[in-house]
Amino acid sequence: MKVLVCNVGSTSLKFKLYDMPAGHALAQSRVERVGSLDDAIFQYENLQSGCRIVEEKAAVPDHGDGIRRFLACLTGAQAGALDSVRQIERVGFKTTLSKGHFGDHELTDEVIEGMRAWLPLARLHNTGYLQAIGMLRQALPDAVFLGCFETGFHRDIPLERRLYGVPYEWYEKYGVQRLGYHSASHGYIAGVLDQISGGSYRAISCHLGGSSSVCAIRDGKSIDTSFGMSLQSGLIHATRVGDMDCDLYEFLRHEGLTDAQIHEGFEQKGGLLGISGVSGDLRYIEAAARDGNRRAQLAIDVLVSGIVHYIGAFYLDLGGLDHLVFTAGMGENSGLLRRLVCERLGALGVVLDLEKNAACHGVRQELTGPGSRVRVFAIPTNEELGIARRTYAYVRR
Repeated sequence: MKVLVCNVGSTSLKFKLYDMPAGHALAQSRVERVGSLDDAIFQYENLQSGCRIVEEKAAVPDHGDGIRRFLACLTGAQAGALDSVRQIERVGFKTTLSKGHFGDHELTDEVIEGMRAWLPLARLHNTGYLQAIGMLRQALPDAVFLGCFETGFHRDIPLERRLYGVPYEWYEKYGVQRLGYHSASHGYIAGVLDQISGGSYRAISCHLGGSSSVCAIRDGKSIDTSFGMSLQSGLIHATRVGDMDCDLYEFLRHEGLTDAQIHEGFEQKGGLLGISGVSGDLRYIEAAARDGNRRAQLAIDVLVSGIVHYIGAFYLDLGGLDHLVFTAGMGENSGLLRRLVCERLGALGVVLDLEKNAACHGVRQELTGPGSRVRVFAIPTNEELGIARRTYAYVRR
């Protein structure tokens, strides 16, 4: 069975085509800077032949155009992996959230309406997914479409850790609660740890990338996470502010900022970018900090402090810790970030192997130092493969 996995960002698209159940990846594609008329980047690769198509300075005005480019390459003479797109039997999406739907759901009209109902919580993400789903439905009318919602892995979190201190009717009527995200990533890490530990362990997974979160995992299940109900919560992110005083919005309006300016500051000019003034990309921030940029160093310090804060709280939730995992772009590649975090965790018995850590970039490796009471790992996440497996295994109701 040919299964296509689609990951939609506010300005990006990622595709990966699998032959299931073997799990062999046949082709992949990435589109960056969606919405640009002259500066988008389109990449496609046939993973069997190695043939690649790369176009920089491309015009990709919307997600639909990126999808059309990908499907054309997938069946093209130059680097095609399929004779026809109709060979794709199932499509799995790393969908964000839908009112009343958690975990894996076929993308029926009811589920789609749930995505629209909760647009205010993830407007950029859900808008992109709704457009992509509509386009692919037209191109693949016979395929089964599955949404693997990013809230699903966290449904085992006890209610006392999910509820806000708001009127209980808001939880009953509107669903107000901490939902959690990055389920595809944390769930994949849990699967790897199941193999390492035989299914019985206490772990903390640190997904550190453009969007970041920390998750407490006991025996393969999430018991707490740093994210709240919206994506604008938890750790600071590349450009999003993370946890914030809810009255700050009214204060800034009182100070004369418009709603548009406030939203831009919270979502597009906040986070690592807002503090450093350099970038939302940790690679550029680290380089600026080495050159003596104090705000760049401050951004790193704020991120490390937030990660350590959640790890400490989750250590108590778990009653101890067996494994500490770093994953996603920053977690897999930044030896500096891993070192700074682990240096702050000595009281928990965490010792990092500094030599292994410095040499570890984007590969799976144990980084546990001598005498450490906690095993430390860098584990590249494979969200796409996890979604492909779930999409293949899904039994239609």
